[in-house]
Amino acid sequence: MQLRKSVEENTNVLQNLKKTDEPAPVGNYNQRKEEEEKLLQKLSQQLQKLSLILDQDNTTYAVDQKDAQTEDENEEDDGEEEEESSEEEDSDEADDEDELLDDPDVKECITVGNFIAQQEGDLTFKKGEVLLIHDKKADGWWVAENSKGERGLVPKTYLAVYNNDEESQEESEEQTEEVDETASGTEIERRTDSHRNAVRRAVTENDTVEILTTMGAIPAGFRLSTLHQLLEEGNQFRTSYFIQPELTPSQLAFKDLVWNSEKNTIHQRITRVSLILTLLSCKMIPAPGVSVQVLSRHIRLCLFDGNRVLSNIHTVRATWLPKNPHTWTFSPKVTGILPSLLDGDCFVRSNSSSSDIGILFELGITYIRNSTGERGELSCGWVFLKLFTSDGVPIPSKTYELLLNGGTPYERGVEVDPSISRRASGSAFHQILTFRKQPALLVKLRSLSVETKDMLNLLPETLIGSRCYIHLLVFYRQILGDALLKDRISMQNADLICNPILATFPQIMDQPDLIDALRSAWADKEQTLKRSEKRDREFVKSQFVLAYHDSVFPLLQSTLLPSPKWAEEETEASRWKVIAEFLKRTRENDGALQFLLSSENSHKAFDISELTYDFLRETRKNSPPG
Repeated sequence: MQLRKSVEENTNVLQNLKKTDEPAPVGNYNQRKEEEEKLLQKLSQQLQKLSLILDQDNTTYAVDQKDAQTEDENEEDDGEEEEESSEEEDSDEADDEDELLDDPDVKECITVGNFIAQQEGDLTFKKGEVLLIHDKKADGWWVAENSKGERGLVPKTYLAVYNNDEESQEESEEQTEEVDETASGTEIERRTDSHRNAVRRAVTENDTVEILTTMGAIPAGFRLSTLHQLLEEGNQFRTSYFIQPELTPSQLAFKDLVWNSEKNTIHQRITRVSLILTLLSCKMIPAPGVSVQVLSRHIRLCLFDGNRVLSNIHTVRATWLPKNPHTWTFSPKVTGILPSLLDGDCFVRSNSSSSDIGILFELGITYIRNSTGERGELSCGWVFLKLFTSDGVPIPSKTYELLLNGGTPYERGVEVDPSISRRASGSAFHQILTFRKQPALLVKLRSLSVETKDMLNLLPETLIGSRCYIHLLVFYRQILGDALLKDRISMQNADLICNPILATFPQIMDQPDLIDALRSAWADKEQTLKRSEKRDREFVKSQFVLAYHDSVFPLLQSTLLPSPKWAEEETEASRWKVIAEFLKRTRENDGALQFLLSSENSHKAFDISELTYDFLRETRKNSPPG
């Protein structure tokens, strides 16, 4: 109560404090005042949680004290001596019971009271349930499993040893009744360590991130990846969804796919945002501790307006040196075709009229805990780059150094690693050094060439992707326009369209190694074309169709190709081995026909969806996701 009173007094003083009251000039006065108010508010909430727990315990303790006092007044000295000896015996029995309960061989326990989960990860149970104990933690909160297979943390003090024989079971039931009748008074006295742990759990979150933070394995500003969770929820934020044609509000025509009869192709669509963005590097990114193994370092980016994600979520994997894991780089120089997953050159398109539209960057790691084998994805910081000034003018094309924020994109004022700012002293020199140690992302906005601008204008109005496969998306959009606008019997016809590319191309957009396979196959095919053939747009398009049929289309149905698994090095290596071997044989045999007919290769059972495109099911409605 004293602490809460002190917090309230400080809050009142802070609210009435003015900049002129400071004995010396203070930079960023309003921001620092707001941060102090948030800190006091957080302390007040934590103390309120503590007071609720302590009030419950004090109430129980007071009841026991009152009962004991009444008994003392009504009984004589001989009775008091008997009570003391009885309490000593009960204490000895309790100690023996605790020792038996802590025995590693004891796996089954019966609950002696009702318990409601206090935090996420706790297991709710009722009196008399039999629980299977998986892990007896030293802090008094054990990992248990009920008869339904549900697991969670339970307090040790609510458990008793479970015996199958009837006599022991009756004794256990009598003990349970005693616990209920004494209003858990004896229980309070026995669980000083568990009580302290309950207080700690009331202040902190009971989840993996909190555990890793408490262990010191990750900085306090790390969180579960927001954009990764959106990707896992469904396909509405995936590239495969956003490359589909979008319908008008009436749903009677296509909004971003219009036929140009003069040029016999689709119309270009000029959008409000159309640019090339290059990820340069990330510096001073905190590395997790030795208890966490990093499987992937990457950046996820998307269009954002401060509240909603407005586009697909594009992922670029970073490279780093083991000697310097704090620096991430992109687009490394490698021989041959650069994997699209490593390509830091990205295109960005949007026709949103929002004045707050910008690009959200979230740095992330995929990790595995060495002790448990648990996999997950954490955000190492985020930053939001607005693309327009307050006057509605596009920001200039230049290099930007963006300081990262901790927490989630919906939190403000959270640092990635608060220990860095705490180490800063008051001198200007040390403050400059501290600023240089802050985690930051370097990006560069580039102006568009005429050729690049023309290609981007053939793409959907809202899309983010790698610059290296823009030409593949242009081919897809042109084939889509042919099928939906030029070759349909009538605009009212909604029959299924037999076209393997339209039916399967969206699938490869979520599998970067298959995109690379198509890029490689098309590069080989393009080298065989003559100059006169390259000027014939229809001929080039037909050659792209052949390249697609001889590369990724057979691979999609091959049983030799393992299912994609993010950040699993063995699976990624196995997939690329199969892809490389297939591309090699295709070059040697001038096509994939021999591979398809060979008895050595097996394929998935045929499904009509491999060939048919149902645009009514695949098209996007005219409404923003989120």
